[in-house]
Amino acid sequence: MAGEILVIAEHKDGTVRSASLQALTAAAALGTPVAALAGGPGAAAAAPALGRHGASSVVTSDVSPADAAAFAAAAAEVARARGAAAVLLAHTARGKDLGPRIAALLGAPMASDCIELRSEGGTLVARRPVFAGKALVNVAPAAGTLVVTLRPNAVMAHERPAAGAVTPAPSAPAAGLGVVLKEVLASAAKKIELTEAAVVVSGGRGLKGPEHFGLIEDLAAALGGAVGASRAVVDAGWRPHSEQVGQTGKTVAPQLYIAVGISGAIQHLAGMRTSKYIVAINKDPEAPIFKLADYGIVGDAFEVLPRLTQAVKAMGAG
Repeated sequence: MAGEILVIAEHKDGTVRSASLQALTAAAALGTPVAALAGGPGAAAAAPALGRHGASSVVTSDVSPADAAAFAAAAAEVARARGAAAVLLAHTARGKDLGPRIAALLGAPMASDCIELRSEGGTLVARRPVFAGKALVNVAPAAGTLVVTLRPNAVMAHERPAAGAVTPAPSAPAAGLGVVLKEVLASAAKKIELTEAAVVVSGGRGLKGPEHFGLIEDLAAALGGAVGASRAVVDAGWRPHSEQVGQTGKTVAPQLYIAVGISGAIQHLAGMRTSKYIVAINKDPEAPIFKLADYGIVGDAFEVLPRLTQAVKAMGAG
């Protein structure tokens, strides 16, 4: 592929988010030079991890990605200066904010929420779901740069050592951006981010009430995973919207997705159908979720979940 791929790396005080390491892995697999851009406090500390996962060079910026307009301007300037063939971001909340801004500044097309990248005849081709996941389309630029966001867990992160020089990026202009970043407040909760979790256990209306979500939380904790919920559960006020999986919630692609008491409405399937393994637990043998599931348990969730959690804990203890 002609030209370099610029990966925008998200980090927290030098610790790179797994979704960004996955994006680096996907870029490095294309066999073209890969540069990583990290900004804000701790950017230099992120360089070793970025190099271990395929970055042949690392560019650091003193501009914080939390200041989206300023950082997008800095990223666009780096992409122009390096003649990047593509700019790649993780499809996270921050990536969804920065990606369109960078594309607009570059006058470049954008492909969002992609699940696969490949090179064809020297051109980057991105594959993404459309129509709520019922079809897949390939997106490629007619010319110039393509901006892409990659769905978390679509690619597993692997170390591909290629570290090169660490260079500072030019600072973005502060004038005319309309926003001044004063403070960043960290969340008090230390839950696993739903879109990055390797295991997601989701509950639906089949649990009959919010008081029974403890069964979901126990299984998720035993598996080291995150808790998800269907739209019906969130609309009923049982769980927060941050846990909603589906077309109007979050899109997840974990290694293991366990759907408990979820019938399998199209809206929900759109948010989890690219999971590697899907397990459905439902007492209705005709539930649509079983058509998509790799494994299914027809039974009462109140009987199945405690036994399943106990078995997982026993395996961990052994």
